[in-house]
Amino acid sequence: MPTPQHCPSPRELADLELLAGGALAPLTTFNQPDSPVTLGVPETLAGQDVELVDPEGLPLALLHPDGSFEPLTHAQHGPFRRLHLTPAEVRERYAGATFVPVVDALTETELDRLRGLATPVVLLALTGPGTPELSPVALLRASLAAARHLPDAAVVAVPLASHGDITIDHELGAQVTAAYAGPDPVLGLVDPGDEDDDYPDDIAAIVDADQPGPDRRGLVLFFTGLSGSGKSTVAQAVIDSLLESGERTVTSLDGDVVRRNLSAGLTFSREDRETNIRRIGWVAAEISRHGGVAVCSPIAPFDATRQDVRAMTEAAGGSFFLVHVATPLEECERRDRKGLYAKARRGEIPEFTGIASPYEEPADADLRIDTTGRTIADCRDEVLWALAERGHISAPVSVEPSEEPIHVLFVCTANICRSPYLELRARQLLGPDSGVEVSSAGTQGFDAEPVSETMEAEFARWGTDTTSFRSRVATGDLVDRADLVLTAEARHRTWLLEDRPAAFRKIFTLGQFVASAEAADPDLRGRDLIAALANRRVPAAADHDIADPYRRGPEHAARAALTMETMLEVVVARLRRVPDDGDPI
Repeated sequence: MPTPQHCPSPRELADLELLAGGALAPLTTFNQPDSPVTLGVPETLAGQDVELVDPEGLPLALLHPDGSFEPLTHAQHGPFRRLHLTPAEVRERYAGATFVPVVDALTETELDRLRGLATPVVLLALTGPGTPELSPVALLRASLAAARHLPDAAVVAVPLASHGDITIDHELGAQVTAAYAGPDPVLGLVDPGDEDDDYPDDIAAIVDADQPGPDRRGLVLFFTGLSGSGKSTVAQAVIDSLLESGERTVTSLDGDVVRRNLSAGLTFSREDRETNIRRIGWVAAEISRHGGVAVCSPIAPFDATRQDVRAMTEAAGGSFFLVHVATPLEECERRDRKGLYAKARRGEIPEFTGIASPYEEPADADLRIDTTGRTIADCRDEVLWALAERGHISAPVSVEPSEEPIHVLFVCTANICRSPYLELRARQLLGPDSGVEVSSAGTQGFDAEPVSETMEAEFARWGTDTTSFRSRVATGDLVDRADLVLTAEARHRTWLLEDRPAAFRKIFTLGQFVASAEAADPDLRGRDLIAALANRRVPAAADHDIADPYRRGPEHAARAALTMETMLEVVVARLRRVPDDGDPI
């Protein structure tokens, strides 16, 4: 019977190479008491000899149940394999040198320090998973470039992996470095923290290519959600807009398309669904490795497999952006044109996500959207704005800005004090042709009532005509028609959301909106600002609320008016139309 095989993790493979070469001496085996150098095997292989293989299937060692192993061969391929030497080989070849561990590209200042040494220099490039600041290949390229700037220098690749603990990593680093240096001196370069310390041009080019800005880095845009949530529809709209802009290359890895081509023959069992997602993730990560954008829209119900895709992407040097399309199950069932949910409830489709199999909601989503009652364009633009905020695209690349005015609804309790003040004063401050229309309503009580006498003196300060104003009750239809809803207090926002939970991204307390606008990019205005704040707002706070002055006397009315005037200055300045010459109307 052949010996079972197992492919260790990248960290375990790095530890295996160091153990086999003697770099971790006196440690020679895995899984020793109090040792961070561990290796796990599947439960089905526990208690027996296991052949450890690399990702290509090459047998590297025979692992025994006690953690000891017999080396069979070493890795044969990979960039810069010639630089992977054992400590014994290094001590023999470079005796008398000064050994310098490096995890990042060397700057001009660091190179100047090394030029002043009286001995040859050996740069120990610590390339193991999680250790270098650059990718392993880029670190070796940068180290070789650095060596060319020195009178007598060599580079050795040392696969020292991070074990997730700063103290342990430091101790292992010192141990491994000492094994390579032997009796020769070790020089640790301390980062001086000088941001103006430049790289030589050739090293700078390597760093720039390895660490591009987010607009050039590969991206995996991963939509997850229940069947019928709208994830594929929104994903396709985003793809179309990205392709129209022409600034990124885009590949679609839609769940249904992938199952027909990449994953044909897989069932909908949990094991096969995880396999399907990992296949999508591997392809997407490879696309990101080369600077492309991969847009994926599978159900991906399990957190573990989503984390696997994230890890694959990050290992490939790409960015991972997770969009949770959080449309409720009830709405997904209502939309079900194929009748899948009905079949699942009758037991005709086993392990159907949301019915007979769980959907694990992501806690690490970069964006959460509920498509209930929303247009495709609205959802698409929310995703595009979120990508723009992270720098993955230069600007939202959707439709031209709407010529329709922005509809703002102010809400308080009875619509006779605070919200009419906000409506009428905002209208005065906005002036004609502002591109903004304002109105107001109350959460309860009064209907068709004039402005309260409490606020008349404050209106008189500005010559505001209140004669035609009449109160009204805030309804779901008013909220639906508004582009932005600003409430006097947090309790008003809560009251509105009980009836219109899907509108949560456009309902703010006035104070919260002002604070969010002031924290946002000052160049964002109008609809662009509203869209941006829908995705990222400051947390609500008690001091955002405007105290109710109703029947509390002129002092409270004046204080409330002053607060509202201060807030309206920000709202008006950031929402009203800016003409082509750039000056506010």
